[in-house]
Amino acid sequence: MKSLFFGGVHPDGHKDLSAGVPLAAMALPAQAAVLLSQHIGAPCQPLVAVGDTVCLGQKIGDGDGLCVPVHAPVSGVVTGIEDRPHPGGGSCPAILIKNDFLDTPCPTLKPYSHPQALSTAELVSIIREAGIVGMGGAAFPTDVKSKTGMSRTDTLILNACECEPYITADDVLLRTRPADVLRGVEIVARILSPGRVVIALEDNKAQAAEILKQQLKDFPGMELKVLPTRYPQGAEKQLIQAVTGRQVPSGGLPKDVGCTVFNAATAAAVYRAVYEGMPVIERIITVTGEGVKQPRNLMVRTGTSFLEVIAAAGGLTDDVWKVLSGGPMMGTAQGDLSVPVAKSTNAIVCLSSAQNGESAHPVCIRCGKCLEVCPMGLEPLYLYRYSDAGDVDALKRLHLMDCIECGCCAYACPGKLPLVEGFRAGKRTLKEGAK
Repeated sequence: MKSLFFGGVHPDGHKDLSAGVPLAAMALPAQAAVLLSQHIGAPCQPLVAVGDTVCLGQKIGDGDGLCVPVHAPVSGVVTGIEDRPHPGGGSCPAILIKNDFLDTPCPTLKPYSHPQALSTAELVSIIREAGIVGMGGAAFPTDVKSKTGMSRTDTLILNACECEPYITADDVLLRTRPADVLRGVEIVARILSPGRVVIALEDNKAQAAEILKQQLKDFPGMELKVLPTRYPQGAEKQLIQAVTGRQVPSGGLPKDVGCTVFNAATAAAVYRAVYEGMPVIERIITVTGEGVKQPRNLMVRTGTSFLEVIAAAGGLTDDVWKVLSGGPMMGTAQGDLSVPVAKSTNAIVCLSSAQNGESAHPVCIRCGKCLEVCPMGLEPLYLYRYSDAGDVDALKRLHLMDCIECGCCAYACPGKLPLVEGFRAGKRTLKEGAK
């Protein structure tokens, strides 16, 4: 089958491990650790102090500039504000809340009585105050994306591809709460006024596609586009090309070609904020892999530790090799399972030693496979060499910043070079050189 974008790979999906297991709500944590940095941009500053009593959904952190607030995922008492590990790496301050298990709602949390009558400015403000970010992993503030897309979007795309192996969180969301997602898309469409609204997903989600076909009868003006399964189809630039045939230019953004892309879980969060008055305090997480005993999807409150989420999936097997936040292609390995769930945590993937594809002696055999699979048309081998050498001029010339870190090159590399790790180091070198 002809691909709809350049390059890409077909890794084993492993989605059957969790896709058929019914969605379940996880038991509430005794303590929630709410990270003050859960989005791209400036971290929040705490709005509460140790000893304060907080309510469910209460805003407890906020800031200026590129920043969105965080909210209490449980009611209880603030017991500390201290550093905690971050699922994206490193650490950041977190507000610790001792759960009173009452889920006393914040008095300000109320559904809007006439959501259809809200203005564009009011909708954007609600999205911002609900702390909504890109929940497919990007964590870019949704209100900012909405504002920058105004008057520049002729095609709105809902990204329901979920192309990473193992992850089925969006799939189960579409199968269990499709109307929430589509109503969220409807709200975003009111803000952006696009000429075309497309719901895009891959053909390995047949049940979700059939459910959406039935639901879309109540949403005139939206179209469903089922795409051939190919990784990384869920990446913004590749999805735009697959849906519209347009290519985002080097260094450009989707808005430069008249497109705006939102993740399915993000759209559902927009619906909850507008129709239920609820900020982002929970999300569906896929807990899966050969290294966990009972792979499944769970509805989890933010601030819950990975260790507790894994325990709710039966715990780790004796043969676990690596635990990732996210999928095996783009996820981040975790060295401390006390790390709390963030808004963008869509999966906890636990791999066994059988999935260990690393090599003690990685080497390039000059096969060119990395060139064939790079969806951005880059030259991974040379980018890796110049990243290792710290050659800033060469990295700029070869457009390293266009790399989306999808991992296709590393997946295809028979010599097992740690290519993506090298590219990340090279990007740090470029950023440091720009200071």
